Amino acid sequence: MTGSDVHHPLRGVLFFMAGIVLFACMDTATKYLAARYEAPVVVAIRYLVHCLLMVIVLAPSQGRKLVQTQRTGLVLVRAACLAFASLFFALALQRMPVAEASAVVFLSPLLVVLAAGLLLDERVGLTGWVAAIAGFGGVLLIAHPGAGLDAVGIVFALCAAVLTASYQLLSRLLAHTEQTLPMLFYTGLVGAVGYGLSLPWFWGGERATPWILLLFLSIGTLAGVGHFLYTAAHRHAPASVLAPLQYAQLVWAGLLGWIAFSHVPDRLSILGMGVVASAGTLVTVRSRMAARALEQASET
Repeated sequence: MTGSDVHHPLRGVLFFMAGIVLFACMDTATKYLAARYEAPVVVAIRYLVHCLLMVIVLAPSQGRKLVQTQRTGLVLVRAACLAFASLFFALALQRMPVAEASAVVFLSPLLVVLAAGLLLDERVGLTGWVAAIAGFGGVLLIAHPGAGLDAVGIVFALCAAVLTASYQLLSRLLAHTEQTLPMLFYTGLVGAVGYGLSLPWFWGGERATPWILLLFLSIGTLAGVGHFLYTAAHRHAPASVLAPLQYAQLVWAGLLGWIAFSHVPDRLSILGMGVVASAGTLVTVRSRMAARALEQASET
């Protein structure tokens, strides 16, 4: 994104925050549905609606551009990482409150920093290591024995965090050669096809009421619109401004978890969420500052 693209930073922040609210709503609806249906069913319908929306809304204007990629194999692997992350997160939500599960998954930016140091030869530095250790300490606070969290649910959330980190690493790797909309389309397509084929084996649960059908439609719609708002936000504001704001999703997750399920995290869990959010914000700001310094050095 060039400087000329950043015209309205406030608009970008508003788009980004709106996307955060939509994702928190999607996670809350996913938890509600995952308590009544198998997780693959919930995830399948999310991706089917997401993919269908992209075809209806974008295919007429984008045409072949919607499916054109240069490194299709990596694009599909990236999409598969997010699809599996969605499944593990839904499985975690079956066993954990929304806020705690979301906080564990928000370890992913820290994992990205560590993996980038190992795989992409990026310098991690003392700040990165301190933030990573603090983030894992935050998860231990969230999962302390008195919290009453399901150990299997924590494992599922950690799996979702690892897969989300892999998705983010591949996003960074592909950002130089691929357009945003095709990557978003293949993300929906892989999830829709993969989980859609599994529906006959997992279909069941209680009879779908109009309210349940509305929730099923909403999770795919919220995902699609949320990703669109994220993309629009980066057209108006620099990533260095937007990235630290993603941890506001933990606040919304806690609020919606209280409204929908009457769950309030205990003090240690809240402290752990704050530690994870602070560590993630620190490492995100540091990464953006390092990238900016590198760009300035290359221009001189």
